[in-house]
Amino acid sequence: MFEKILIANRGEIACRIMGTAQKKGIKTVAVYSSADAAARHVRLADEAYEIGGPEASDSYLSMDRIVEVARTSGAEAIHPGYGFLSENEEFARKCEEVDIRFIGPAAESIHIMGLKDEAKIAMKQAGIPTIPGYDGENQSAQYLEQQAGEIGFPVLIKAVAGGGGKGMRLVETRDKFSPALESAKREALSSFGNDRVLLEKYIRNSRHIEVQIFADMVGNVVYLHERDCSLQRRHQKVVEEAPAPDLSEDMRYELGETAIQAAKAIKYKGAGTIEFIVDVENGLKDAPFYFMEMNTRLQVEHPVTELITGIDLVEWQLRIAAGERLPLGQRDIKLNGHAFEVRLYAEDPYKDFLPQTGTLHHFSVPIQDNWLRLDSGIDQGDEVSVFYDPMIAKLIVWGHNRGEALRHMRRVLKSTTIAGIKTNLEFLYNIFDHDAFSVADFDTGFIEKYSSTLIPSKEGVSPTVLALAALCELMPHKSGSDVWDWSDGWLLNLNLNVKLTFIENDTPYDVDVTYMDDGFSVSIGGRNYKLKLLKQDAHKLSILLDGKKITGSVIRNKEDFTVFYEGQVSYLHHFIPGSDKEEMESQDGNILTPMPGKLAKIFVKDDEEIEEGQALFVLEAMKMEHTIKASVSGQIILHALQEGMQIGEGQSLARVMRRSADD
Repeated sequence: MFEKILIANRGEIACRIMGTAQKKGIKTVAVYSSADAAARHVRLADEAYEIGGPEASDSYLSMDRIVEVARTSGAEAIHPGYGFLSENEEFARKCEEVDIRFIGPAAESIHIMGLKDEAKIAMKQAGIPTIPGYDGENQSAQYLEQQAGEIGFPVLIKAVAGGGGKGMRLVETRDKFSPALESAKREALSSFGNDRVLLEKYIRNSRHIEVQIFADMVGNVVYLHERDCSLQRRHQKVVEEAPAPDLSEDMRYELGETAIQAAKAIKYKGAGTIEFIVDVENGLKDAPFYFMEMNTRLQVEHPVTELITGIDLVEWQLRIAAGERLPLGQRDIKLNGHAFEVRLYAEDPYKDFLPQTGTLHHFSVPIQDNWLRLDSGIDQGDEVSVFYDPMIAKLIVWGHNRGEALRHMRRVLKSTTIAGIKTNLEFLYNIFDHDAFSVADFDTGFIEKYSSTLIPSKEGVSPTVLALAALCELMPHKSGSDVWDWSDGWLLNLNLNVKLTFIENDTPYDVDVTYMDDGFSVSIGGRNYKLKLLKQDAHKLSILLDGKKITGSVIRNKEDFTVFYEGQVSYLHHFIPGSDKEEMESQDGNILTPMPGKLAKIFVKDDEEIEEGQALFVLEAMKMEHTIKASVSGQIILHALQEGMQIGEGQSLARVMRRSADD
């Protein structure tokens, strides 16, 4: 076994690898960019070395610098995690050249499976079913559009390199093919340095089921059962579970054996995942399945496999890389219980999942036990940077069966509190609270189909949420010790009356409060309520609202309140006259950047007439492309913009001169 390894990654996966290494007594070496000097993975490592600037291309993708640090530090092996260099055959070869063990497959296996078109060819030759499509050399836009027409719409455009939904576009009709192809190629080139694509027939009703495999140096291969990753948004996984619900034992065996056949066909070594698309048009029973791709690395969702098998996959990776045989044979790998994983992201579902940046001034989850596991690369007080993926953590639960695991996840999501930036926490809770998901009635179109339920339109802030926020604001004043400083007309020997104004999404909500001997009387939206505090434990409040017990949590940061109640998350600001700006400068017609990034594409010209909703710019940030559209119609005035420019948050990109009513 190794004495010291280097982890060529960051975030939660670097921390997770360090956890296993340190349990085995292996010293760990971290590398970090200048933006990550205070990151959690740096704090956890035995040694840490700065390797470059904040851009991944200057640091986490700097192969020569990472190999140099490995040699300098005396690391015997490098674990690449996932993303960055994990599926880079050149990096694997560089490690081999300097006699440093790459904890992953051989460079040749990465090469075969690293490009989706070559992987499909290899699988066809091995007799494994693949999705109908085009994976040829001709990459001209005209020829690809012709091929798409022959395949039949809808089709998927997929970058041949990389993964994670980058460079992938679903095209429903021929007239939308050209702009989708251009966007996919641009994103693929930016993410992977390769803009080649392939085309696949889009299977409308499908499940995404993948099989975890392991192979040792002497040709033994096993599968560690399957994971269902069908709940996706923009082809990126949102929820993963293991095993796949409602899968028969016969089909489980068939999928597993097909995955082993695929691994043996390329003489694979180490951990890998064979991903299948299952056509469930006529149900899951005996449904046809097709090879989609192979990931030659550890998957983000590997913890659910660990929980149902009791096997530490990182430990197996280390043992196989060190030359050991597989610890268990196929008959010894048991399936126990059910597990779910969700990815907690810094993003705003109500603004098309726009990634968020900022400081995590509060982050709390229930105590980890046999039912809950937290994998995180961020602690309370850390910053979510614009330079990297906005995932904060993974919440993973286990239960004796799917129903129990569902209940555990609902409890965990309701009890998790996070503030400082907006997240997808409420969106995740709505998935697990959905009736169809509860009975495993889903496919890859689930999130799109039920988007109005999973991201319901906001009809205002509920009296319960306002009462919780108001009580959090008022309790420090309950003693009356500072009422002399209040300017609200209170007179001695009379009840103290206070008017609070909370704002959410620019909408004000008034809460009129009267202090009583045994609590408060509050007026919200013209209705009166009796409010009383039962118990306060840190941020958790138990109250009586008109005699009904309510429990929620409120995280306060100055005048900003994040309120958690029954799976809902509300972001309120306490407006104080004279303290807040009562009149903000009008930004009407001014197009501002929602976050820092690179201006990847400009669709309009200076002085051009534009229409409301028209695509104006593409901003590349946090490993994603974000299209900025016009909010009004009129004449656009650009501010000396050029493609490739770095843009700061809140920067004015252009101004739209509205058309007059007579135009």
